[in-house]
Amino acid sequence: MRAAERGIWKSAEMRRRLAAEGLEISAGKMSSWWAGTPPTIRLDELDVICSVLDCTPSGLMVPEPEKVAARRPQKAETINAQNDAPPRVAPRFGNPRSEPPL
Repeated sequence: MRAAERGIWKSAEMRRRLAAEGLEISAGKMSSWWAGTPPTIRLDELDVICSVLDCTPSGLMVPEPEKVAARRPQKAETINAQNDAPPRVAPRFGNPRSEPPL
């Protein structure tokens, strides 16, 4: 979105502007960024991108709280639904440790 706000409508144009600032991006990497897949960006690349787009790193990020919520593990149903106490931890008996190699 920031690129479009700056009048950059094609990934090739963005690649040229980044190259002019000293950052060479492969066509494949730029294509994945442009397609909207979650990018992998190094911090030094982020500085150049922000310079070209005249923005801050926070201006490039869009919060997606629904995706964060979807990644949270769901609570497992406990045996005792009335009491949400954590499961009891019991020690193991015997010799739980192995011997070190000779």
